Amino acid sequence: MNETRTRYDAADRPLTAVLEAVPGAAWNAASPCEGWTAADVVAHLVSTEREFLTGRGLELGDAPDVAADPAGAWRAHAQRVREALTDDVVATPYEGYFGPSTIGETFERFYVWDMVVHRWDVATAAGVDAGLTDAELDSIDRGADGFGPALHSDGVCAPEVTVPADADRATRVLARLGRRA
Repeated sequence: MNETRTRYDAADRPLTAVLEAVPGAAWNAASPCEGWTAADVVAHLVSTEREFLTGRGLELGDAPDVAADPAGAWRAHAQRVREALTDDVVATPYEGYFGPSTIGETFERFYVWDMVVHRWDVATAAGVDAGLTDAELDSIDRGADGFGPALHSDGVCAPEVTVPADADRATRVLARLGRRA
């Protein structure tokens, strides 16, 4: 197994656990992402990963029905992604938004990062614990650094939120992404 697949699996396990803990009615709860419900966040994760991978010639089959079963749709999607992230695929070069890259590098840099951040969004909407670890908070910070000024461009993250100087680390990191912890 390659590093991209390993990182995907590491992000998927806690995300899947959060999705499986969401009570049925909470899928329609507002998430911290303006205008999105918890189910909309899952739909975003599925659609953006699919768009990126299929846009690079990978076959993922039919899109799962997030509206019918968000957690089940995620599980089905994640399994297809795992199968697609072969050594040859992750090493494939292409011209990315930030310059020359590989499918694996971009997938880790943005899509795996997005899974960790949006795990918190779904958990917050559903009132369950996201369980972010210190290592994941480090990863969120590094990922935010990698976006540079594009972090707060339209469709990425909301403007940074001001928090008290004595706020805990998770609150500070999430505030950087425009989220109120």
